Amino acid sequence: MALHERAGKPAQQRDLVNIPKLMSHYYRLSPDVTNDAQKVTFGTSGHRGCAFNKSFNEKHILAIVQAVVDYRLDAGIQGPMIVGIDTHALSQAAYVTALEVLTANGVQVIVAKNDEYTPTPVVSHAIIAANRVQGAGLTYGLTDGLIITPSHNPPQDGGIKYNPPHGGPAEGGITAWVEQRANEYLAKQLEGVKRLTYSVAVTTSLIQERDLMAAYVEDLEQVIDMQAIKQAGIRIGVDPLGGSGIHYWAKIAERFGLDITLVNDRIDPAFGFMPLDKDGKIRMDCSSPYAMAGLLAHQDAFDICVGNDPDYDRHGIVCPGSGLMNPNHYLAVAIEYLLSHRPQWSADLKIGKTLVSSAMIDKVCREQSRSLCEVPVGFKWFVDGLANASFAFGGEESAGAAFLRRDGGSWCTDKDGFILALLAAEILAVTGKTPAKLYAEMVERHGESFYKRIDSPVNPKRKAKFNQLVSEPLNVSDLGCEAMAGDAILEVLTHAPGNGAAIGGIKVVTEKAWFAARPSGTEALFKLYGESFVSQAHLERVLEQAQEMIERLLA
Repeated sequence: MALHERAGKPAQQRDLVNIPKLMSHYYRLSPDVTNDAQKVTFGTSGHRGCAFNKSFNEKHILAIVQAVVDYRLDAGIQGPMIVGIDTHALSQAAYVTALEVLTANGVQVIVAKNDEYTPTPVVSHAIIAANRVQGAGLTYGLTDGLIITPSHNPPQDGGIKYNPPHGGPAEGGITAWVEQRANEYLAKQLEGVKRLTYSVAVTTSLIQERDLMAAYVEDLEQVIDMQAIKQAGIRIGVDPLGGSGIHYWAKIAERFGLDITLVNDRIDPAFGFMPLDKDGKIRMDCSSPYAMAGLLAHQDAFDICVGNDPDYDRHGIVCPGSGLMNPNHYLAVAIEYLLSHRPQWSADLKIGKTLVSSAMIDKVCREQSRSLCEVPVGFKWFVDGLANASFAFGGEESAGAAFLRRDGGSWCTDKDGFILALLAAEILAVTGKTPAKLYAEMVERHGESFYKRIDSPVNPKRKAKFNQLVSEPLNVSDLGCEAMAGDAILEVLTHAPGNGAAIGGIKVVTEKAWFAARPSGTEALFKLYGESFVSQAHLERVLEQAQEMIERLLA
């Protein structure tokens, strides 16, 4: 995809979504249940869509929330539900709709005090805290959550996801159940969906306000060495990108005496303050140097700068003089630092990574003599390990991660952009070096990583055929060659080595490089990832040969 001519430049009026029109379409347009693009597609990240396209409208939310209520009843979950919300325009409308359905079904709902926005990690942390007193195997009284957010997606999008009592993203069995039930409700014109009007819902005793912000902020010193950051006087620049954590930073600074400055304190449902992303769209992607151009302009005014996406489950780290860190690079540095600066962590703890994350993490784990668990794409694969504290860290190449408390206990089971951002300040405070400097030292020891991802369109027929091919184990002979970019192929994976789960694609590994290919679960895209520890030219040969192998497989 060619870089847009205005990528990284301020949005103009013509780039902004018409918010009144968007909200009108949320309430007035109805999905066509015979059109797959307008049905509920409820995956690990929940359901996402746009009111303009009839893929995120009031009827979707009515059906989804009733389906989640039905699932809770079926699973015996009878405790309160925490409902979180980000700053997207459709989130507010969907929030009201959700409360109408939950209260009509007699569900006790916990919401943030004073209509505060609620980041994803805050909901996860609150669920874990609420359920910590429950005995093993009990479901009565357990707390779970709904989070209304499309993550970093453009301003016109909406999203809603479900976090069960373990606090993390719902596993496939749950999401498939909710998706099927929600689409049944849509097909029956919402017959069976219970609903109170909002004016009645708010007068019931079922909606309880709680200071979720104070509880989360107060607990942060259990996961981050806040005193080290304070004593070192680290100056932190923050761009919340107009997201749900925007008001948290002042509370964090006040509680722990930190030097934190917001370089952008605007909340705007059109996100008109955002620079355009690489494709010319407004997208709050804190891993994109184009979307983060506003914060990058301040990089030399602070010791460290951080940014997050609207629901705060992702992080972006900016270091003076070197700019925005590649997410893979920061994950490797964060893991190395934590393994050497958390003395209460057991040596038996595992490090979790997705199979498309950098092999630099493998090298760090070998150097630290720690166990690595490589799983398919999706943070859901880390939930159990983070919940039972057998995983010290779980991270994805898309700038999402979480880790344990300093004492080795569970912190949260969803991605937490706050703690990864604050960890960058702790790293600088304790080591005297920025994460970018530490990564440069890592490269000196292990060699330089060259990494690339290519997204290309794929039609349903080819996608289905590829999925069928990779549903069973493959070997080198199936690829039609025994070497890749001059090196012998060592492994051909269709199942993750860490947990044996199907990866929904293929990964091919040599001594010096690897590639992975998989269709997107939510878009008509084919994703090709590659990494080389030789050179950029070597990586390009790997990717070129990877495409040839895939074509041979499909032929």
